Amino acid sequence: MAATEKKYQLGTTENQEFLREVRNGLLNFGHLFPSTGGSSYYLGDDGTPWKDRNRETWITSRMAHVYSIGSILGHEGSEALADAALKGLRGELHDDRNGGWYAGLTRENKIVPTKQCYAHAFVILAVADVTEDENYRIRAGRIIDHVLVWAKDNHWRIPEHFSSDWVPDLECNKERPDDPFKPYGATPGHGIEWARLITQWALSTYKGDKNGAALYREAAENLYNRAVEDAWNTDGAPGIVYTTDWNGKPLVHDRMHWTLAEAINTSAVLYRVTENEKYAVDYAEFMKYLDEKVLDHVHGSWFRQLDRENHLLETVWPGKSDIYHALQATLIPYYAPGLSIAVAVKKSL
Repeated sequence: MAATEKKYQLGTTENQEFLREVRNGLLNFGHLFPSTGGSSYYLGDDGTPWKDRNRETWITSRMAHVYSIGSILGHEGSEALADAALKGLRGELHDDRNGGWYAGLTRENKIVPTKQCYAHAFVILAVADVTEDENYRIRAGRIIDHVLVWAKDNHWRIPEHFSSDWVPDLECNKERPDDPFKPYGATPGHGIEWARLITQWALSTYKGDKNGAALYREAAENLYNRAVEDAWNTDGAPGIVYTTDWNGKPLVHDRMHWTLAEAINTSAVLYRVTENEKYAVDYAEFMKYLDEKVLDHVHGSWFRQLDRENHLLETVWPGKSDIYHALQATLIPYYAPGLSIAVAVKKSL
């Protein structure tokens, strides 16, 4: 096997070194994120803060997460950066009167008054493993069961939007198919991401009970395989399309970096859990695509959005807001799949 091919193969020394280099580059790229108050600036193409944008709670939470991991790994400066992000979450982003967190702050330091489930989900990321409060894992399981019912009834394509009484709204945003948070149709990247999260939850919940975890593992494989079949290399060029219609036909052909990151993670996890060689083959293809198309070898980090021919596009996600998805993709393939990644990294040391 040629050295270049080994670089992409799961389990090789060459692949681990490749991911280590990417990881160190990402951690260096994000050093300038903290504002004076700790909330995170949105990072530009070369890691320079774009101070004219809102400082978002979800980005600040992501930076607290990744630099906590950086601190565990011994990356210089990570502890201070994690502390800065926590200062923002405990301070200027927190609603001391009503509880919870604001969506963010404007460039003039005015509060964005809304509260977002999305932002709060990132604030409490990894919480069951850290606090050992199993109520969080139980709640996650209830959500998973709902998602799987909806997905199974929809050919393993996950409905994204719902009415107030939780009836799937499959026509939502049909006129705005590339909405950054609420796109029309199926988002294959979410099917891939859910597959890994479900596998992690099942392994952590059932532990040694292989039969209990098996049903969820099978569901996770169905989600992953449906998404990859619909979206990977489906339009004549490498990459995972952003959205498809409910029959699996690509709608928005753009390639988003977070989708590739989740594909790397999930293919590795499913291979380790099932030992099915198909997933190792997928992983190698995703690694090659990362190296050749998505890694910015000049300015650092990963390109956020490419068009259907893999040219840079910045209509949905200009710049490189954070390093969350990309950094996790350099770690999850090689750490315990039943643990949240920060806990897994710490326990491995």
